Amino acid sequence: MELHCHTNFSMLDGASHPEDVVARAKELGMSALAITDHAGLYGVVRFAKACKEAGIKPIIGAEMTLHKGFHVVLLARNAAGYANLSRLISHAQLTGTKGDARLDFAVLARNRAGLICLSGCQNGEIASHLLANRKDEAMKAARKYLSVFGRENFWIELQNHRLPRDKKLCAELIGLAKQIGVRCMATNDVHYATPKGRRLQDILVCIKTHTTLEQGHPLRRPNAEFYLKSAAEMSALFAQYPDAVRNTARIAERCDVDLFAPSMWGAEGAGTRGGLPQFAVPEGETPFSYLCHLVYQGARERYHPITPAVCKQLAHELDVIQKLGLAGYFLIVWDIVRFCKERDILAQGRGSAANSVVCFCLDITNVDPIKLDLLFERFLSEERAGTPDIDLDVANKDREEVIQYLYQKYDRRHAGMVCEVITYRGRSAIRDVGKALGLSLDQVDEMAKRAEGRGSRNESRGSSVEGRGWSVQSSSLFQALGSRPSTLDSLCDEIQDFPRHLGIHVGGMIITARPLVEIVPVERATMPGRTVVQWDKDSVEEAGLIKIDVLGLGMLSLIQDCLKLVKQHRGVEIDLAKLPYDDPEVYDMLCRADTVGVFQVESRAQMATLPRLKPRCFYDIVVEIALIRPGPIQGEMVHPYLRRRQGLEPVTYPHPKLEPVLRKTLGVPLFQEQGMKLAIAAAGFSPGKADLLRKAMGHKRSRQQMDALCDDLIRGMAENGIPQEAAMRIFKQLAAFADYGFPESHAASFAHIVYASAYLKRYYPAEFYCALLNNQPMGFYQPSVIVGDARRHGIETLPVDVNKSRVDCTVEGDRVRLGYRYVRGIG
Repeated sequence: MELHCHTNFSMLDGASHPEDVVARAKELGMSALAITDHAGLYGVVRFAKACKEAGIKPIIGAEMTLHKGFHVVLLARNAAGYANLSRLISHAQLTGTKGDARLDFAVLARNRAGLICLSGCQNGEIASHLLANRKDEAMKAARKYLSVFGRENFWIELQNHRLPRDKKLCAELIGLAKQIGVRCMATNDVHYATPKGRRLQDILVCIKTHTTLEQGHPLRRPNAEFYLKSAAEMSALFAQYPDAVRNTARIAERCDVDLFAPSMWGAEGAGTRGGLPQFAVPEGETPFSYLCHLVYQGARERYHPITPAVCKQLAHELDVIQKLGLAGYFLIVWDIVRFCKERDILAQGRGSAANSVVCFCLDITNVDPIKLDLLFERFLSEERAGTPDIDLDVANKDREEVIQYLYQKYDRRHAGMVCEVITYRGRSAIRDVGKALGLSLDQVDEMAKRAEGRGSRNESRGSSVEGRGWSVQSSSLFQALGSRPSTLDSLCDEIQDFPRHLGIHVGGMIITARPLVEIVPVERATMPGRTVVQWDKDSVEEAGLIKIDVLGLGMLSLIQDCLKLVKQHRGVEIDLAKLPYDDPEVYDMLCRADTVGVFQVESRAQMATLPRLKPRCFYDIVVEIALIRPGPIQGEMVHPYLRRRQGLEPVTYPHPKLEPVLRKTLGVPLFQEQGMKLAIAAAGFSPGKADLLRKAMGHKRSRQQMDALCDDLIRGMAENGIPQEAAMRIFKQLAAFADYGFPESHAASFAHIVYASAYLKRYYPAEFYCALLNNQPMGFYQPSVIVGDARRHGIETLPVDVNKSRVDCTVEGDRVRLGYRYVRGIG
């Protein structure tokens, strides 16, 4: 086993993905493995998940840099140790300079509980003094660590990379350890899974230090010995010190941190799931009772009357919410929407949340799932692992106000933005790797410009240099570079998906009952005054934490501005919830593809489709949104649907049992929810099990889970009397459909915004165009195109006037006065 191991989340240093290191550990028969990336826990969730799947015990740690530049390795023994490790990393990141996190020893001493301390590599304080022949300083440092951590939790770390100084240093470290009565252990300071990773690790260091392979740098490793070694190799290296190897196993036995334990993130007395804080409710209420009160209050406003179907669905959804312990989560999201309403900020939930009647009654979403026959289990079910996901769109201009409200309400110590891990893709890989190989800026730029889009490392492997379109043998560039293009090509493949740096997720926040720094480290973001947690959205979800998404949507800002202008200039107050969704004038406009500035349907592809689809009701807009997407286009669903819509092709169904599911899309499956309903209707799946099938067949396919569920699917169809040939046809259609199906709830959420923007353009064009110009850049068209479209609708655009113009464009009667924002050098 290995207790000092860097993955590629030691950014621009470690040269293997966490999963690759774990896979190699499994091949070597290891029972435990540690992750000790530099000043971060960025990759620990991926690492722990891979370990769990491989049957390996994950040990969570980090290599920290102290203020004087000395390194030390910290391992979490238990949950308390994990919390202290996360807190220490946060302190180092927030008090140090960006990219140079350093830890004060006094802070380390105060937060030592639950931690095991290893003395570190040759950059450790003790080893550094010994290498400089400062033996008294080394002894003093060793006693300092011993006094803080004690003999059980402080260990002298031995390393042997077959370098001239290694054997002597090991002997001196062992002698020092004997003098003060501490034990030694052995590590290999792993930076890549196998020896062949050395080449990429050299490249990463070159990128980090802005050097080339020819120039060299002290941070470059002198040989290829920093790989994950087997027990036999480590025993041979430390044959003179067998206890050091055995002690590694003893330390591993003492470490026990389960990131996926349900109790890992909870605060005592919080009584909530996913680390969320207890939501404050009126006296005499519990979170669940208060949620029920709000839901039925909203139901009385949404439904006239509340039908038995609504009551039945609400009872079902609330029962699931109670069993999953999610009442507090729904109250937190409801409170955000309430705040937005109080501040006249347009807000609307979208995505799978629109499948929920509870969300509809709480005014979180505007889609009625009863009316559209949407499946709640696409959003939430007892059978599905994971956390709910409510994407809340707010007017883009006011998003920061909403985020600041959350910081104020829950305190920055308990709320933080989720990071986005920026990874290498085609052109960025070519530019950085090319520079490290010594190519000139001109050469790198030319190759990057020729590069075709390259996806993940799995998608790009196996294609040649020339096949990717970024080098041609006959070109003068290729001839000038000699053999380097093939080296560049293979290195770019290896570096695909490697973390480069952190960004800020577009809207994800986590809110926690415990201090955030005890759950995940926090560090400075590139944006001044902002911080981010070290986990991305996938890690947050995998760890069982609940993310709240507050996303800025420009169209909501436009609609919000337009409504204010209409009220100001016409004295008309428009309630979007009461718009007539059957207005023939609006649908006539859509049929003409008169949609410049209209949400989601202003692209050339949408404009070409609208006259063929001829939308005449709200659900037609839902279909239009879902139809013109990469998935349905690649799945060849667009033309069959349009031909059936126009009566040019008969409507058929794979089996009579599936007609109720596919009737509203003319026998052509377009939505993910339809895929679930196919499994329910054809194979008797429960809604929850159908959602498991959807996820198993989705983008992140689980082969093992998919095989088991597909066996159940075929068996269920046979029991329902569907012949094997038809069953296999349905199964293949479902498998293909998983790649392109669009969420019906998402399309329905967007359809409301489509209709609202189209309605405003049709009946209040001056205010609409004014708001559209004030919210640029947005959509597909330049301001000059928008001005031309306004003119075609009889709306004159007046030039800037020093006596009349303001910063923003304004409405003057049925005309729009341009604002100073459109004066070059001023706006």
